[in-house]
Amino acid sequence: MNVVRKLRDSIRARYLKVDTATVADVLDALGLPDQGLAPEFAPYPANAGRMGGFAYTIVGKMQRYAGTGDPRKMRAVDGAGKGEITVWSGAGRGVCFFGELIALGMKRRGCAGALVDGGIRDIEWIKQRRFPVYARYRTPVQSIGRWKVTAWQVPVDIPGATRRRVRVRPGDFILADADGVIAIPARVAFKVLVEAERLTAKEIRIRRDLGRGASLEGVLKKYGHV
Repeated sequence: MNVVRKLRDSIRARYLKVDTATVADVLDALGLPDQGLAPEFAPYPANAGRMGGFAYTIVGKMQRYAGTGDPRKMRAVDGAGKGEITVWSGAGRGVCFFGELIALGMKRRGCAGALVDGGIRDIEWIKQRRFPVYARYRTPVQSIGRWKVTAWQVPVDIPGATRRRVRVRPGDFILADADGVIAIPARVAFKVLVEAERLTAKEIRIRRDLGRGASLEGVLKKYGHV
């Protein structure tokens, strides 16, 4: 395993031990307050759990076409690899971008999950694969003949929480948990991680002291605001 792969694996493993809320606080402190994604993004299935990985972007558009499939979609998906999350953009309207067969292929290549600005189906099958997906909606309607891929590994705009759109670039870090989804720009990803780990350790000490009977006032005086 080369040095870059080891570093990426280490960063991903460490991010999976911190919460999106803590990361959001760190980004606020760094002057990046609008990295949270829209609250419509939800885990499928509901117990999919935490998801984290490096963004591999795919963009498409609603477009009628003849044929039995989208070859560009297959080529795009085949490029995703270990530790990456496919970020699907293109404002789908009622159609599924992502289903069981794509999830199975991605899992076999070591992908870490999918973030879908559109629909997902085959949820029960994906649940069996234990492959985390966060999407805007569920739908039984396939994309074939309705929506097609136009590009991949390019910057994409995803619906945001505090602004209309959040720009996600290939290699940015995507973190999702019970509180929602956040995108961490690659240029600050390691700095954010280190500070999030520091705050997480501080929160653990605060919970410990509260559990031992300390007052909230006393804890805040000792540790400061978290």
